[in-house]
Amino acid sequence: MRGSLQAYKQVSVNAQLASASPHRIIQMLYAGAIERLIQGKAAMEQGNIAVKCERLSKALDIVLSLRDCLSMEEGGDIAKNLDALYDFMGSEISRANAENVTQPIDDVIGMLREIKSAWDQIPTQYHYLTETN
Repeated sequence: MRGSLQAYKQVSVNAQLASASPHRIIQMLYAGAIERLIQGKAAMEQGNIAVKCERLSKALDIVLSLRDCLSMEEGGDIAKNLDALYDFMGSEISRANAENVTQPIDDVIGMLREIKSAWDQIPTQYHYLTETN
């Protein structure tokens, strides 16, 4: 049953990505990172090291992907600030994983929620803009 549910979730995510705007994809990345961090923290608190490592590694991969999405030439100071923030988040996720501490996870979740909240407020007319438009 669990394998079927996972397969269904993956198909659902793939379907959403296929039709998503660039804006929606970033929203999904933020939500995915937050979800993986929450799962990693829960696994840490339960002493499940394998799941903790896997979920925190996925969260780190997402944060690195967000960082890779930045257009440093077009984004100016905002892109530079986000680059530094994503770098810090990556360090904090790695520290939480290595030291088995939850506070850095809570801090990164808070930062991601704040950025996602601002991202969610971008008006619809800008959702399909990319650097090539």
